[in-house]
Amino acid sequence: MKIILASKSGVRKKILNENQITCEVFPSNIDEDEVKNSLLSSGASPLLISKNLAELKANKISLKSPDKIVLGADSVIDLNGELISKPNDRKEALNIMKKLNGKKHRLISSVCISKNGSMIWNHTDAASLTMKELNLDQIKSYLQKVDDKKLYAYGVYQIEASGKDLFSKIEGDEDTIMGLPIKKIKEYLNNL
Repeated sequence: MKIILASKSGVRKKILNENQITCEVFPSNIDEDEVKNSLLSSGASPLLISKNLAELKANKISLKSPDKIVLGADSVIDLNGELISKPNDRKEALNIMKKLNGKKHRLISSVCISKNGSMIWNHTDAASLTMKELNLDQIKSYLQKVDDKKLYAYGVYQIEASGKDLFSKIEGDEDTIMGLPIKKIKEYLNNL
């Protein structure tokens, strides 16, 4: 089956390819910060924000691609109810790492499949991650190893790379943590 991925995430594309799901990539280019701020001001939870963003991305590209299956996805960090977004610069990345340091948080990944501008299926999964207690030098050393493109595209840690070493405990599906709960997506697509 061939689908459209409404995301420029190289990791998501790689997961789809590894699972024999062919995809074309058409990033939605929605203003995520504007949507997040609007939802936060109305009291939305990180989980709801993740679901809304995945649906918005899928629906936007789906409207432009009649009769095609479009997959939108979004991942957010929920630190005790506080939404942690991807950093916009290195200073913000450092502050996020300091906030997560030694604490348990949830990484929420939502996916939405749309056709002809409407959602036809969605799924949300979450994993719990407990970050080790790191000193400032360890945090700075880790961040120096992550190039800007990955840092701003995928957030402060890449679990598929050296980011795994930051955690004392990881509970949940690794594909969910990387932004695509692929098992559920495959189940759905196989029944189409």
